Amino acid sequence: MPQHIFDKTVFSLSEVGRSIQKTLRNRYTSSYWIRAELNKLNYYGQSGHCFPELVEKEGDTVRAQMRAVLWKEDYAAINAKFIEVLKEPVKDGVKILLLGRISFDPIHGLSIRIMDIDPSFTLGDLEKEKQACIDTLVREGLFEKNKELSVPLLPRRIAVISAETSKGYADFTRIIDQNGSGYRLFHMLFPALLQGDQAAGSILNQLSRIRKVIHHFDLVAIIRGGGDDIGLACYNNIHLSRAVADFPLPAFTGIGHATNETVTEMVAHTNAITPTKLAETLIAYFRDYDNKVRDMAENINHASRQQLTQNRHLFISSVNQLRSGVNEQLARERSGLRESALRLKQESGYLVRHHKDHLIPHHILSLQTGTTYLLEVHHRQMTEKLSELSSGTKSLLRDNGRELKGLESSIEQLHPDNVLKRGYSITRHKGKALKSGQKIREGDLLETTLFDSVIQSKTTKTQKKKNHD
Repeated sequence: MPQHIFDKTVFSLSEVGRSIQKTLRNRYTSSYWIRAELNKLNYYGQSGHCFPELVEKEGDTVRAQMRAVLWKEDYAAINAKFIEVLKEPVKDGVKILLLGRISFDPIHGLSIRIMDIDPSFTLGDLEKEKQACIDTLVREGLFEKNKELSVPLLPRRIAVISAETSKGYADFTRIIDQNGSGYRLFHMLFPALLQGDQAAGSILNQLSRIRKVIHHFDLVAIIRGGGDDIGLACYNNIHLSRAVADFPLPAFTGIGHATNETVTEMVAHTNAITPTKLAETLIAYFRDYDNKVRDMAENINHASRQQLTQNRHLFISSVNQLRSGVNEQLARERSGLRESALRLKQESGYLVRHHKDHLIPHHILSLQTGTTYLLEVHHRQMTEKLSELSSGTKSLLRDNGRELKGLESSIEQLHPDNVLKRGYSITRHKGKALKSGQKIREGDLLETTLFDSVIQSKTTKTQKKKNHD
């Protein structure tokens, strides 16, 4: 009830709240379809409830803003419909057509309870954004730019943008590394988020990294897999699509779905739908080249055999022609030689008969005289050499005899018996002749050999010579 204070009618805040609540309840008795933008979903995982922020914008100006509530059961049903129709969950930043009931609570204030959302409206809006993205890229001349790049004959170096734990990435690397034909491809992972609000920025960041080392790669592959079509809206992002279209390397995509193409896939050089298909496409480059090389080798082999056969026939024909020509030439030369030999024989006979009387006496006499003279000269030379050899041999024998006698005398004088006769002796210690007394100690037994006897003695003292200290 209101109070009267200083002649004023005063209502409490709760009374005002309850009045507003009653008025709105009586005024808004049914549910309404409302068009708005879901600025923030504000999902609380512990409770399962959402407390969205709804806005209406005109350009960048906010014309209206209200809080909403989406209870757990309603959120689960709405989210399932979104995934079925849009292939995306309910998320921030999408335009929605919601069925809501307006309510007011004195504590929590004005809010809209969301009971349903029509995903078809959101789908239409997303399709408009997608088409706007395509129109922008066409207008900028980028839509077909990446497709016009040339793929190397054998694309061996691949920069892969994917998540390390992605099933699609695992399928891709398995097929590349275990291709069964021994083709060796190098691939390097640039990890990124593949879906969600942050995916576009994450992929853009990795494209920037690849640009810095672009000379190490032949193409870039964007891989996402797992078998579902959820979370593809990021691939319609204008910034990501533009970066892929304008990338200096051929961009291959294997995003892993079979429904409507995203803009990123449309502007890519090659869209292989799934990571598995993408890997098979890359292997196909090598297999096609391998087949072409084999076909060329077979064609070269076949052409070589044909050329060899033709050359063999040509060679045999040429040899036969040469043999025939040589035989004819030999026959002509042989006939000419016989004729020349016959003429030589006839002419020689004539010359011999004509000069016989003059040549024979003169040459025979000269030959006899010359031979006799040479024999006499060599005989004298041999006689002189024999005389010199005999004289030299006798003189050498005499000189060597005198030298031998002198050596015999010296050897005789150096014989141990003759040396001992001259007063020398040999002292032995333990059977070995002594040259020095350094190792002899007091009490050692010594054996001294003279010319006519052997003396055994025992050492009592050793003394060094003064000039050997």
